[in-house]
Amino acid sequence: MNRNAVGWFEIYVKDMDRAREFYEAVFAVKLEELQAPFPGIEMYCFPMFEDGGGASGALVKKDGLSSDGMGVLIYFSSQDCAIEASRVVENGGILHQEKMAIGIYGNVAIAMDTEGNMFGIHSKH
Repeated sequence: MNRNAVGWFEIYVKDMDRAREFYEAVFAVKLEELQAPFPGIEMYCFPMFEDGGGASGALVKKDGLSSDGMGVLIYFSSQDCAIEASRVVENGGILHQEKMAIGIYGNVAIAMDTEGNMFGIHSKH
């Protein structure tokens, strides 16, 4: 495989407005509405860059599907994960692990969003 293993991610949510506000505030980005492939799905996409590295993805709200127990842990890339980690609690999330060194791989912080999804934030420094 000559590419990154993760090509896309979906974070399932219960309350799209609340989740969108949380992720936009924590990562200082604007999520854009995506045309859902079929009825009953609402999607908002993180910024995508055609020639950029890494993966993009979306928040997804699907009728009849709860975000509880989805079991997905993704890591967002960051210049300094302490910056985004500092925004988690003030935007309604829970910070489980402040910035922590992971040896030669850099640093991570672990948090939970407003929808009960756990996620990581990674930075090289």
